[in-house]
Amino acid sequence: MSLIARNLEDIRRRLAAAAERAGRDPQEVRLVAVTKTVDLGRLKEAVAYGQTHFGENYLQEAKAKITALGEGLTWHFIGHLQSNKAKAAVEFFHLIHSVDRLKLAQALEEAAARRGKVQDILLQVNLAGEKTKSGAAVGDVPDLLKEIRKMPHLRVLGLMILPPWLPDPEKVRPYFRALRELRDKLREDGVAGELPELSMGMSGDFEVAVEEGATLVRIGTAIFGERPRKA
Repeated sequence: MSLIARNLEDIRRRLAAAAERAGRDPQEVRLVAVTKTVDLGRLKEAVAYGQTHFGENYLQEAKAKITALGEGLTWHFIGHLQSNKAKAAVEFFHLIHSVDRLKLAQALEEAAARRGKVQDILLQVNLAGEKTKSGAAVGDVPDLLKEIRKMPHLRVLGLMILPPWLPDPEKVRPYFRALRELRDKLREDGVAGELPELSMGMSGDFEVAVEEGATLVRIGTAIFGERPRKA
């Protein structure tokens, strides 16, 4: 068994255990393998071991991989998305995690309409108010949702967060809990539908994220190892 296969087996076991600790069905949680800078050969190893959901941060890099691997996989765009790249994002990705502003939503709506497609998206929320990270402010989310609900070619499935990096996963837990509570309040207030998806948790904190309700965890390093540093 390859190292990637062993890593995937270990992560799946830990995901299932975290779900069970929270009284959840492990089938509710999907592992999104983050393949930024991961070469096609290692990506194919993950596919061979049953991985079907993949996340990419950069459109140009993703296009080549998606084209090479063909049908049968689910592709998630998880990086910051510029409005002028909306057309390509709609063409190549099943779910876009990082919608955080009306201008981007409008560009995606236009691109999806041209393709005759309903594009699934998540709203990225900046709960910590970090200036270095994208994401809608908590107070802006209800109005943003209301505007997007008027767009017939976009479907909001839930929320996404990139919390502050902290070495202790327990210190990240409040952010995951707050995202779930925000989703629940949006439901109760009738601002949106069910919003079934919560995209949260990465290599260092995914178990805590699952305990707090994550349905999509984005894991790269724990599967493929450390990424090479840019020169």
